[in-house]
Amino acid sequence: MAILHTWGQNLLDHPHIHCVVPGGGLSPDGSSWVSSKREFLISVKVLAKLFRGKFLDYLKQAFQAHTLHFYGKNKELEIPRKFQKLIDQAYAKEWVVYVKKPFSGPKQVLQYLGNYTHRVAISNHRIIDVRDGRVIFKWKDYKDSGTMKTMSLTVEEFMRRFLLHVIPKRFVKIRFYGILSNRNKKEMLSRCRELLHEATGDDETGAESPDPKEPFMTCLTEEGYLLCPECQKGHMIEVMVIEPEPLLKNTFKLDSS
Repeated sequence: MAILHTWGQNLLDHPHIHCVVPGGGLSPDGSSWVSSKREFLISVKVLAKLFRGKFLDYLKQAFQAHTLHFYGKNKELEIPRKFQKLIDQAYAKEWVVYVKKPFSGPKQVLQYLGNYTHRVAISNHRIIDVRDGRVIFKWKDYKDSGTMKTMSLTVEEFMRRFLLHVIPKRFVKIRFYGILSNRNKKEMLSRCRELLHEATGDDETGAESPDPKEPFMTCLTEEGYLLCPECQKGHMIEVMVIEPEPLLKNTFKLDSS
């Protein structure tokens, strides 16, 4: 599954793709499940070069088919030699691919991404104030160890940045491949479950279930649910929950009407 995101915390262009990849797949004849190695999925260096080659090849095809459009300062890229120069520069750069295991398991990753992908650029809780023709909002500076900062933009600049990430009508930003492709998903997943002897219902492995609040709270706050708000490095541990004291029967209520 591949999911396109186009923004960074400061709302500027930061196009990147999140991909969820299973640790294995069906054999070509569909008779067996082929698992990846437990501690190794794929070489990121090979994947980066392969992705770079495929992406730039499709970009050149789009240019030749006249389906690419350039505006403003990029208008000169309509000239073939200018466009080719851009392609050559992109080939010369090392592209970055980041691969990691899901921390709390695949279910939590899918739940998190499912909520995260249906927002555009910024959520309401990050907007601190709108006054005097300016918008003030919180953002996380990843170049400064993820420090939370505030940014103030004119309303016009804020809207310009926000509208950069409103996708065109009928544009598909979430795509499914392989065993999750829409055409054969039902049959393929059924075959995978059969081969993996997947248990139905509750998890029978005996592993401790992750905190169900964590992905939800992380989605809302865009910060670690248990991350210390002061140092932004340590993690808080829930020791106990103190319930509110029950109201006494003879408690009088104040009527302010």
